Amino acid sequence: MTRTLWTRARIEGAAGDADELLAEGGRILAVGRDLPRQGARIVDCDGRLMTAAPVDCHTHLVFGGDRAGEFEQRLDGATYEEIAQAGGGIRASVRAVRSMTVEELVAESLPRLDHLLSEGVSTVEVKSGYGLSVEAEMNMLRAARALATRRKVRIRTSWLAAHALPPEYAGRATDYIREVAIAGLDAAHAEGLVDAVDGFCERIAFSTEELAPLFDRARALGLPVRLHAEQLSHSGGTAFAARHGALSADHLEHATEADAALLAAAGSVAVLLPGAFYMLRETVRPPVAAFRAAGVPMALATDCNPGTSPMTSILMTMNMGATLFRMTVPECLAGVTAHAARALGLATETGRIAPGLSADLALWDVERPAQLVARIGFNPLHARIFQGETA
Repeated sequence: MTRTLWTRARIEGAAGDADELLAEGGRILAVGRDLPRQGARIVDCDGRLMTAAPVDCHTHLVFGGDRAGEFEQRLDGATYEEIAQAGGGIRASVRAVRSMTVEELVAESLPRLDHLLSEGVSTVEVKSGYGLSVEAEMNMLRAARALATRRKVRIRTSWLAAHALPPEYAGRATDYIREVAIAGLDAAHAEGLVDAVDGFCERIAFSTEELAPLFDRARALGLPVRLHAEQLSHSGGTAFAARHGALSADHLEHATEADAALLAAAGSVAVLLPGAFYMLRETVRPPVAAFRAAGVPMALATDCNPGTSPMTSILMTMNMGATLFRMTVPECLAGVTAHAARALGLATETGRIAPGLSADLALWDVERPAQLVARIGFNPLHARIFQGETA
């Protein structure tokens, strides 16, 4: 097994004057100073900042088609809900995805993935949710799995069939949950395509009552759950997610202090998505101060999707977390590393620099983390290291 020693690094979060990291077989062995060199390949970091490699814990990376026209509609005053009710939004992406093969989905998604990797990302969560039929939803996750065979990256998948109601099920949400979301979950799980189950709890999507059977089925299959909650209104999604012990509740613009307390008690992560907040020109911010006071870990993610957050920059996500949501620099960095990994159930695998964890690292041509957060349109990545190898 290859043993590598990185020397003369400014290791973010390391205790004392530690400036070396030793890894073997893709795992971190030690972090410290004057570590053993015998048999190790030496990499001189020349004083560069070393962090855990970023994790993008909420994306809709696999999709087809383009929804720039909806951006123009919003500029003219249309709301997200109005566009969705008129057949746009998620349903517009459904029409594109249903017409595509798995290979076509992979080909369209790779450039987006490559942009994330160019900013040091090691791990990307990818959701279904633009197929809204059993086969199309499974094809999205087949494409997501295929991405990990084309690039050195860790992919985690979420079954998001409960994203919107397709036209053929208009007025029959209960039937759709049973016949597509649950039946499809069983099939996708049997094929090894699913790492977690997600849902969109909102007045234009599904209620907690409609989502309950799906989350019950996830529990029966031993799958963790996540939830899009309180994005456009307060629909009780956060409390529902907490009751189900969700890994995370995501968006959360309309969450309350009471919701923060529930997430803290459940050990759930609050995943904040400033790209969607920005694109939709929202004015209600997630209650960051309440999350902070309650001790809720806050993750940040791109929410990469074709309509409301067409963003593939984890660095810009941190900048937005600071400027739009008033998060601190340490909160932003933890939000795309340790807390993002926790939102995926990967806290003991990646997202931190500690012995035993995967050697997923990023070397930056900066002196301190604030330079990663403050700059716009600036990518100072020197090296991306995935499982101990420069990728």
